[in-house]
Parts: sequence; C-alpha cells; structure tokens
Amino acid sequence: MSSLPIQEIESQVEQWLLDVVIGLNLCPFAAKPQRNKQIKIFVSQASVEEALLEDVFQQFTTLVETPASELETTLVVIPNMLHDFDDYNFFLDWIDALIKQEQWEGIFQVATFHPNYCFAGAQPEDAENLTNRAPYPVLHLIREESMERAIKHYQNPEMIPDTNIARVESLTAEEKQQLFPYLFQTNSN
Repeated sequence: MSSLPIQEIESQVEQWLLDVVIGLNLCPFAAKPQRNKQIKIFVSQASVEEALLEDVFQQFTTLVETPASELETTLVVIPNMLHDFDDYNFFLDWIDALIKQEQWEGIFQVATFHPNYCFAGAQPEDAENLTNRAPYPVLHLIREESMERAIKHYQNPEMIPDTNIARVESLTAEEKQQLFPYLFQTNSN
C-alpha cells in the first residue's frame, strides 16, 4: 500500500508524463492533449482486483460519456497493488475481458506501463524497457478513433518503437537517474 497522498502520486505521474513521455517524445501524440488539459490522471485506491476493475470500468465510462475535445485519454494509476509485473500482466486479461464484455473493441485500447516493465525476449536491465517504465503500474486508456486520426498525420508511425528504443538507449547513466528516480530507490520496507 502506498502511504503517499493521492496528490503526491498524481504529481509524480504527471512529472513522468512531462519528462519522459513528452520530454523524450516517446509518444509524439501526448504533447497536444497535455497542453489542452485533456489527459486525466486517476489514482485508484483499489487493493483487490475486483475494485480495480470497477475503477477502470468507471474511467472507461467517463470517456464514453465525455467528448474527446474535453477528455482525450485517461491514465489509471495503481499505487496499492500489482507491484509484481507478472501479476500486472495477468490483470490485463481482466481488462481485455471487460473491453469485450462492454463491446468496446475498436473503440478503446490500453497501453501498459509498470516500474518493472520488461518486453518479451528482453532482459530486465535492457534499456528498451525504459520506454514503458513508470513510477507506478499504469493503464493508459486510449480512444482508438483519436489514435487513428493522430497516426494518419504522422510520417512512419511504425518506426516509433524503434525510435523510442534508440532514444532511451542513448541516455547517460545520469540522465536515467534523473528521469527514472524510482528505479534507483532502495526499498526501506
């Protein structure tokens, strides 16, 4: 369980969004909605899967009910559970089932971020994992229509992952410590 106040957690995630996602241009589509205040950071207080799934459902519902011009996307931050990356990955099956159940396939997709994110085939210490590492487990709820619209105006969107990997691999040790301080903290528990 996180003992930090919700505002502090929101602030950490917003700093990661500004410094890493937008600052390193890992998502070339994030700057505009951030400037327009169309990105919601929702900190879930859930400590069991059912409660977290309900929180995610509510955030999807808010996106359904709110025009993209007001709310483009939502980051669901999970400070109190799913600290183990395998547990986080297993929970994603629940998210997939929710999307199918609510007939949101083709409407929403979820991008995933975790402090211990590790791509299949990668080693945990590989720099490429930094592209999806965040201070907390995060579920990024994305409107597919908005993503399709953004990609249409972006030259070579299929190159984004390779460009991102090259960008994080070029970071110095000092830059990594500055941008990802949560990866270098020792556990005092």
